[in-house]
Amino acid sequence: MPYTSQHLATEPTRQEIEQLAEPTLLEFGTPWCGHCQAAQPLIEEALRAHPALAHIKVEDGKGRPLGRSFGVKLWPTLVVLRGGQEVARVVRPPSSEAVAQALGAAGV
Repeated sequence: MPYTSQHLATEPTRQEIEQLAEPTLLEFGTPWCGHCQAAQPLIEEALRAHPALAHIKVEDGKGRPLGRSFGVKLWPTLVVLRGGQEVARVVRPPSSEAVAQALGAAGV
């Protein structure tokens, strides 16, 4: 699955995320966040080298249970999952290389 530019209309539950079999990049942020907007080209570039990695973009905010269950405090927060379990995390990525390094932990 390639880069996803749109946030999901409905956030998945933590249980649904934990049941994901495929390696996944779970991205938390908002469309209006400047840090999130600046990170998009970096995320897109890093994902090009990992076409088998699913990309789920979740709009986060106060009272959003999925973000709270992952302890998200700053946006964007990128959580790399393998078998539904976190294997790497990048908060406010400074470069596409930082994202790529985290994606490498997914093993794809």
